[in-house]
Amino acid sequence: MGDFGTLFPLAIGLIVVCGMDPAALFVMMGLTNIVTGLVYRLPMPVEPMKVVSVAAIAQGWTASMVASSGLGLGLVWVALYFSGLVRRLARVTPTYLIRGVQLALGILLARQALDMIAPEPWLGILAVVVIVLLRESRHAPAALVLMGSGLLIAGMRGDVVGKVALGLSLPRFGVPAWRDVWRSMVLAGFAQVPLTVTNAVLATATMIRDLFPEKAVSEGRLALNTGLMNIASSFFGGMPMCHGSGGLAGQYYFGARTGGTNILEGLIEIGLGVILGRSLAAVLAAFPTAIIGAMMLMVAAQLARPVIALRGAPLVVALVTAGVGVVTNMAIGFVAGLAATAILRRARLRGPLSQGL
Repeated sequence: MGDFGTLFPLAIGLIVVCGMDPAALFVMMGLTNIVTGLVYRLPMPVEPMKVVSVAAIAQGWTASMVASSGLGLGLVWVALYFSGLVRRLARVTPTYLIRGVQLALGILLARQALDMIAPEPWLGILAVVVIVLLRESRHAPAALVLMGSGLLIAGMRGDVVGKVALGLSLPRFGVPAWRDVWRSMVLAGFAQVPLTVTNAVLATATMIRDLFPEKAVSEGRLALNTGLMNIASSFFGGMPMCHGSGGLAGQYYFGARTGGTNILEGLIEIGLGVILGRSLAAVLAAFPTAIIGAMMLMVAAQLARPVIALRGAPLVVALVTAGVGVVTNMAIGFVAGLAATAILRRARLRGPLSQGL
């Protein structure tokens, strides 16, 4: 449950605004989580593609367009894998530049978390205290305690009264229309690709090597998996999905260490989609946002932490990458980091500033 903070808000928007079938969205994400857990045997996050999801909500896409964007992006990732471009990019990207991408993501996540905590700061502070005290508890894990508390608070407030309707719902097979594939790619899909390269592939592979060195996963394998899972999901009305260093940081921070995390999360998501169906959006919307914000805030700190170990030129590049990434977006920040690296290397500076390049 460590990365539910990124799933809930976007899932609610896609269901309410775009008319996506809750069963399709959650069942396909749940199945993807289960398969990913079995394949990687790691707490490998599966989360919404943020650029496409935000664009779909802001522009009022149809459910068909959202699903079709997954097919378009899936085909792009399969092509990138077989062309070898992902492996080449991984070879020329220094680790300290990825630290900058992680720092940018941490700052953006923290900013969003504080906005979510602001309406009920007392609840957010209390949730942070619970996280600090129970994060490593095996008997009362912080994520479970917070999720249970959030549901209890929503119930006591009466926010879910009359909104829960139980029933069986299943995704339905459908072939995406090519006109929707192209339109969704033009509107947001092509803009999603650089962000996925930096965060879901390069940064995630780096973080796996940091946290699970004995189970390292190559950038190419992550790219291929991203392509295949989106192609499969698009035929059943699912949303575009990817991996992500933020989700991995969240899972790890709250205690996840094996692929069992994905399997359990997947079973929860399938249960939510199949049993709650159309009432799922209302139930998720009733959950206190301050609790989700507190979880996201602690994950943001986990993401930003590796930058502390950098010194000299690597630190400069990481800060440039993060600064530009926060002001614009992470894809542009990544390009700025590459440019800063090239400039510093060409200048052949001596002393502390050139150390590590």
